[in-house]
Amino acid sequence: MAITITITITTGTIDDITAVSEYIPELLTAIDSDTLRNRLENKKTLILVAHKEDTLVGFKIGYELSNTQFYSWLGGVHFNYRRLGIAKKLLVQQEKWAYEQGFTDIHVKSMNRFPQMLTMLITNDYHVCGYVDNQSTELSKIKFVKQLTK
Repeated sequence: MAITITITITTGTIDDITAVSEYIPELLTAIDSDTLRNRLENKKTLILVAHKEDTLVGFKIGYELSNTQFYSWLGGVHFNYRRLGIAKKLLVQQEKWAYEQGFTDIHVKSMNRFPQMLTMLITNDYHVCGYVDNQSTELSKIKFVKQLTK
């Protein structure tokens, strides 16, 4: 018998992000509220959070680059709640919102050291569109883009 796990995706706050970020080891440094506010200031922004019952288990933040381009900036899932499809639910909800807001494509960057993220992007029709060389294959960033359609 399969166990059903209910994950709820809603809009969230900067405080939600800072609360769950300490449980996401890939975020090499703690995310502070001021850094988030400064990056998001004066931009059309979406903050999504995932809950399993009353527990905050993940987030995804993005913002406008232009009238047509949306940037998926940061995201993560609490290390105790991985492999439940939470990251994909957040990704799908972000795409839906961006499309409804009139954006035509989503941009995102990731790194070789996050193979699960790279796989999720590729299997969800994100295409490699560039590379940011940071003098190391571990620290360099791979750029992706996805065209949004119905």
